[in-house]
Amino acid sequence: LECDPYHAIAANLPLNTYKNKAPLAGAIISAKRIVGPAAPGEVCHIRIGTGDNFRYWEGQSLGVIPPGPNAVRLYSIASTRYGDDAKGSSVSLCVRRALYWDADTGAHDPAKKGVCSNFLRARAGRARRGRVHDTCDSSPGDEVHLTGPTGKVMLMPEHEPATDLIMLATGTGIAPYRGFLRRLFLEPTPAADAFRGLAWLFLGVANRDALLYDDEWQAILQRETARGRSAAQGREDGARRRSATRPVGGKMYIQDKVAQHADEVFERMDNGAHMYFCGLKGMMPGITEMLEGVCKEKGLVWEDKLSEWKKAGQWHVEVY
Repeated sequence: LECDPYHAIAANLPLNTYKNKAPLAGAIISAKRIVGPAAPGEVCHIRIGTGDNFRYWEGQSLGVIPPGPNAVRLYSIASTRYGDDAKGSSVSLCVRRALYWDADTGAHDPAKKGVCSNFLRARAGRARRGRVHDTCDSSPGDEVHLTGPTGKVMLMPEHEPATDLIMLATGTGIAPYRGFLRRLFLEPTPAADAFRGLAWLFLGVANRDALLYDDEWQAILQRETARGRSAAQGREDGARRRSATRPVGGKMYIQDKVAQHADEVFERMDNGAHMYFCGLKGMMPGITEMLEGVCKEKGLVWEDKLSEWKKAGQWHVEVY
């Protein structure tokens, strides 16, 4: 599953191996709820068996064709190329169940639910006010049609192992970063052996119950600290919660946390760091406005700085 050399990702990029008219028939292995009862919504970690022929790199996406006359839905891949079972025969997704709440009736409207997210959910159950409701649409073993992989915008620069990675996400936008972090820290890969940069994660969620994959991230931080490499290898400024407040008052959002580290972020970017954005597209205006303000304070022109970063391939955006 590795290139030769291992970092020759671009030259060996798997792309659109399976298409809408000729998809891969995979099967749902499991779906596990990964948020607590106080999270605003249900998010599941979904594993899909793919066999040995679906190859992808970390940072890519795949398409899911839900049952019926429905269009393909794209999801960022949340596992490394080895899959969660380390066999290279599965892929994982981080999916939020899309439901519509009708304020007039005070209930969910089943006619207005996300077709694909509800199909994929399988038997994870939904905890709410201490109860678990099993209202699944599919079961483990059910067939699921996949397309892809697609995308090259979110790939890691593995040919430069000292490169810092600054990762910003809201909610399920953490999916590609889970693949990054597992490849660089939790799985025995050549990329992990070579990596010497800083992996810096900013994650915006509503509250502590909405944290995603925090157990894995904490395991990384603890292990790197034990190895005496925490300052160089991993840092977390994630989990900005609605209960948190800015020094000037008001709710703390992801751009506010980045702004607290603006000088270091700009310094690392000027030294070749790569900055990644994944999640709801609504995150971008606040972040770019904040970065523009920092540029103004530094006597820089934001448009010029952004152009510089894009030209150098340091700016990676995948929002929806």
